[in-house]
Order: sequence, then C-alpha cells, then structure tokens
Amino acid sequence: MSLNRHMIREEAFQVLFALQSDPEADIQTVYEAIPHHDEKQIPAYLMTLVNGVREHQEQLDEQINGLLARGWTLGRLAKPDLIILRLALFEMQYAENVPAVVAINEALELTKTFSSDKSRKFINGALGKFEKQESLNN
Repeated sequence: MSLNRHMIREEAFQVLFALQSDPEADIQTVYEAIPHHDEKQIPAYLMTLVNGVREHQEQLDEQINGLLARGWTLGRLAKPDLIILRLALFEMQYAENVPAVVAINEALELTKTFSSDKSRKFINGALGKFEKQESLNN
C-alpha cells in the first residue's frame, strides 16, 4: 500500500514529535520506528517535510512567534500544536504544488488526530493570519 500525502504528513508529525522529545535521537532510527504500512523505503515527501522543517525551524519559529497573542511564547504552546504549525508553514512557503488552503486543511486534520478542538481553532486562526499577511506582502 502506498502512502498518500495525508498519511505522509501524519508520519512527518510523528518523526518531528519524536525528535522534539529526544533531540539526541538518531533520525534513521526514528524513521524506522514509524510503521510505513509494509513499505521498506522512506517516502521522499516524508524526508522533504522532516528535513525542511528542521532546516528552517528557526525561521518558522520566528514566524509562529509573530502570530501569537501578546504575552504568549513558543514555550507556552503545546508541543503537538507547535509541530503542526511548523509543518503547515513549511508547506505553505517551501513545498511545491501545495496551495495554502491545502496546507491549512491538512494542519487542521493533524490537529483532529494529535491535539484538541481548542487547538484546532487556534491553529486555524494563526495560519489564516499568516496567509492574510502573506497575501498583503505579495
């Protein structure tokens, strides 16, 4: 069974969450710990997402920080929410052929699986604010 993009995003979330929890973890071991539905090869898009978020994490975190309400910091965010925001912002800016609306919708789907309804509303608002800022800048 081949993985669709939604399944790959779920696995990217799991890999990034594992690495956030244990920054010293060997990434290859983390990849191998995620079940790939009988696939032996790690999907290219999974590596694109994980490597891209890791490479751009500082910039993504600055952007997320700019979307937070006064008095909030990255440290106050639930880890799943932070990872979902990083993934979505990465896809919105760097992934080829991923419209912003798709990245936002996928982030909301990840939130349904890995976070809460309250977080879903927060993430939707933050990504909507980012998309609006980007459209004004372009």
